[in-house]
Amino acid sequence: MQALDAKMIGMSFTNTSPLVVPTRAKECTLGTNPISVAAPANNGDSFVLDMATSAVALGKIELHERRGDMIPEGWGCDSQGRMSTDPGKVLNGGGLVPIGGCEATGGYKGFGLGMMVEVFCGMLAGSHYCQNIRTWKVTDRAANLGQCFVAINPENFAPGFNDRMSDILSLHRGLEPAEPGCAVLAPGDPERININKCQNLEGIPYHINVVKVMNDCARQIGVNPLLKTDRIISD
Repeated sequence: MQALDAKMIGMSFTNTSPLVVPTRAKECTLGTNPISVAAPANNGDSFVLDMATSAVALGKIELHERRGDMIPEGWGCDSQGRMSTDPGKVLNGGGLVPIGGCEATGGYKGFGLGMMVEVFCGMLAGSHYCQNIRTWKVTDRAANLGQCFVAINPENFAPGFNDRMSDILSLHRGLEPAEPGCAVLAPGDPERININKCQNLEGIPYHINVVKVMNDCARQIGVNPLLKTDRIISD
């Protein structure tokens, strides 16, 4: 986003603790290894892609477990590498799966993207990678993660970059939606919608079960829990 503020294309990658089970495997070796790319368009508009190379972020599995909900097929696997809809099995001995899910639905592509991030962040930066990175939530040693940041000035290439970016964004936002009232969104639009929602609410909505988990944690460490007078949104 700093590159975007400078009217440049920004790219950012990082590797993480091993949380993802590669295609055909049973053991977590890769991190969620997120990819982020931002490109400027006209009038302050922009393309902003910010995604993990796993099917979902770990936090979504944790939220489902706290809510007592099953997860969708294709988010994670159990300790034997089998797809599971039980968040407990994914969090305890299993792992996340790459974008695409199982091999039949293209999970090997997400596996490849995750390894690509390791190339830029582990191999190129000389940092730890794969299982050499400390386990998630273990803090007895430095994680020694690697990052890669790229800034590209579109003015060094063909003229009219911002105009073309505005055109491609408009092209997709203007598509007829498959479901009436459910508009086609460009990368970055869902985040903007959520930011506006939180600003209007003057806070971040949490499921009531998540609030209870936070309050339990607060009591354990001697921090005041949320008061009943605080506004809690449970949707």
